[in-house]
Amino acid sequence: MSPLISCQDLFELLTHRPTSQLVVDCSFDLVAPAAGWSAFQLGHIPGATYIHLENDLSAPRTGMNGRHPLPRLADFVAAMRARGANDGSLIVVYDNVDGRYAARLWWTIRWAGHAAVRVLDGGWRQWRESSLPFETGEPQERAPGNFSSRASLERVVEYEEVRANLDTQKALLLDARAWDRFRGRNETLDPVAGHITGAKNRPYRDNLKGDETFRDTSELRDEFEQLLAGRRPEDVIHQCGSGVTSCHNRLAMELSGLSGSAMYVGSWSEWCSRPGSPISVDEG
Repeated sequence: MSPLISCQDLFELLTHRPTSQLVVDCSFDLVAPAAGWSAFQLGHIPGATYIHLENDLSAPRTGMNGRHPLPRLADFVAAMRARGANDGSLIVVYDNVDGRYAARLWWTIRWAGHAAVRVLDGGWRQWRESSLPFETGEPQERAPGNFSSRASLERVVEYEEVRANLDTQKALLLDARAWDRFRGRNETLDPVAGHITGAKNRPYRDNLKGDETFRDTSELRDEFEQLLAGRRPEDVIHQCGSGVTSCHNRLAMELSGLSGSAMYVGSWSEWCSRPGSPISVDEG
């Protein structure tokens, strides 16, 4: 099953099989954490519910675990149940930007062991530009679901494994941030600029066309294989600033048939908070 679903295909499902899926809006703004919920109330896909990046998809910060650490599995399961998710649900996720938050939710649902999850290609922008119906206000009341955790479908690596990889160079560390943040020229979210020593840059925006739908899978596969340079997909570790946009690269690789790469959720925001972490800044 493709990790993506088109707006038209979702509309058909909502029209003919309205109870077969759960649609979840996870729109967010890193500098205005309440903005996603406000945007949801102004307009959302009919029947959709809302989930919050920092309240539901992240654990509390300690100052040493990054800006969006993984939630406790039990807490995430409870959040999904509260929104009506069932073990048999097809869960369709979207956001109102470029898919970065939807990708984090897609990845987290798979981390909990639920395979039937898809990202709406083009998100809210494509839905509105397709002149499809929408609702306003708060989400509909729904009965709690029976969503449960199963064997994880995603692999997580921790700080220590990334640190050890600096010596072994077994895995390719891919940083999904924009090039200026990667090179240390522009940093507004974290206290230290630069990147993890040895990482390569793959800005997540390179996965998208101008309309914010995903590019052709053959093009994406060719580009990732060039970065892999003979490595297996399983030898890729994704990271970014805080474990959000890195999920977009993970999604793009899955879309391209390159499955099995891992996620360093703590990412740069955790790395730069740990004393002695090797840091590089590109000159020139």
